[in-house]
Amino acid sequence: MSNNEKNNTEKNENGTMMMPSLLVGYVRRSNAGGAIKLSINANAFGDCQTYTTTDGQTYTSLVISLDAMRKVIDGDRAVTTVSQLIFE
Repeated sequence: MSNNEKNNTEKNENGTMMMPSLLVGYVRRSNAGGAIKLSINANAFGDCQTYTTTDGQTYTSLVISLDAMRKVIDGDRAVTTVSQLIFE
C-alpha cells in the first residue's frame, strides 16, 4: 500500500460513508477566477489502476466530489481533492 493510499471507512462532512481511495491530486480556482487548475501528482498517477476500451485506448478513472467542486468554483473553498476510488 503506497503512502498516498487512504483507507477511508469513516464518514465525510455530509455524513455518508467514504470509500477507500487513492489521493492523486488537487483542484483549485485560478488566481483570476476564470479557470480551474488541476494538479496531478505524477507518482500517484502512476499508481492508479487503468482500464482499456475495446478500441485499445487506456484510461484512468478519477473522481472529484461535485459538492466540493461547487464550493471551489463559488470561492467557498480553496481546494479539493482528485482521487481514484479503490474497489477491492
